[in-house]
Amino acid sequence: MAHNHKHNDPLPETVLRVKSLESLLVEKGLVETAALDALIDRYENKVGPKNGAKVVAKAWSDPDFRERLLKDATSAIAEFGFSGAQGEELLAVENTDDVHNVVVCTLCSCYPWPVLGLPPVWYKSAPYRSRVVREPRKVLAEFGTSLPDKTEVRVWDSTAETRYLVIPKRPTGTDNLDEGQLAELVSRDSMIGVTEALDPADLGGV
Repeated sequence: MAHNHKHNDPLPETVLRVKSLESLLVEKGLVETAALDALIDRYENKVGPKNGAKVVAKAWSDPDFRERLLKDATSAIAEFGFSGAQGEELLAVENTDDVHNVVVCTLCSCYPWPVLGLPPVWYKSAPYRSRVVREPRKVLAEFGTSLPDKTEVRVWDSTAETRYLVIPKRPTGTDNLDEGQLAELVSRDSMIGVTEALDPADLGGV
């Protein structure tokens, strides 16, 4: 799938089309490069995975917020000022030793933009959308996520009305970390559920 793309591989057709369209718009003077950069920055850094990571880190460190998040994710997330289009009805699901959650949109690519930004190419691909429902463990393994046989895998299908945020399991050995440090361990893919949160050792210690 697309997440295995290497730098020396040909770019996917969708990416080539986007780059061509971007170049054409700039060349025709219809859009400025600075405006495009600002838009990309907004979705990568402001309306993006860093938002979701802050929410997860808060849930890990504040039991009261965690309960609010699981009960009414839309309202709890709005406490951070994260709301708007594609985030009107959010549900949070929590990974535990017994249950691992993963999110898909089988019909198109519904996605919680306010907390995760723009969806990755693989999330929108037909193979992911069909296979993760039929063979979730195999798909997770392709992302490097191997789960014990005893762990139940639940697949949540997003819709135009409802979108999901996965709260990954908090890594062990992180009791001494503050929310900012914990947020560094939360990736976009872990909030979709295809991977787990990073171990502090993966970042060279936090």
